Amino acid sequence: MRGMAEDEEIRDELPEELDASNFVGPYMFPNNNRRRIPAVLYMLIGLGAISVWLTSHGSGAVLVNDGLLWGGIALVLFGVYSYQAGFDLDFDERDALAAAGRTVDFPVGHASAQLGWRGLRSRPTWRILLYSGEEPPAKRGIVLVDGVKGDVLQHFVEDNPEDWSSH
Repeated sequence: MRGMAEDEEIRDELPEELDASNFVGPYMFPNNNRRRIPAVLYMLIGLGAISVWLTSHGSGAVLVNDGLLWGGIALVLFGVYSYQAGFDLDFDERDALAAAGRTVDFPVGHASAQLGWRGLRSRPTWRILLYSGEEPPAKRGIVLVDGVKGDVLQHFVEDNPEDWSSH
């Protein structure tokens, strides 16, 4: 059993590559169109599987059966879906924060942006959480901004129900 002094000597430390305090400059959010790279690979592998099935089907090959055909078809279909879901993220978080600030009826203080996806086609959507500029904030709101066209999709504003008196 370890003594109390040994436990106090243990220090948990964040690895240097994950320490955000050393980061300088604006953060570049990865573009959603990177989904197209694996999509092309899915389609190529699927087409390869279908080609193998077509050339070897009926030749008595043990490892080539109808499962290879169906797997190839499934990969091609999934690749097509993934490719069309690789929308270009034309509006970054700064554009989305600006659109959200224009939408609410109060001067914005603290705000944060999170990227999510909506719908069957997995369209990128910014979720912007905003607080009013007073200290403590009197209002808060959430605004959904389309990541492709920059349109405000929905917004909701309310009086801030949080109790900040103990802070």
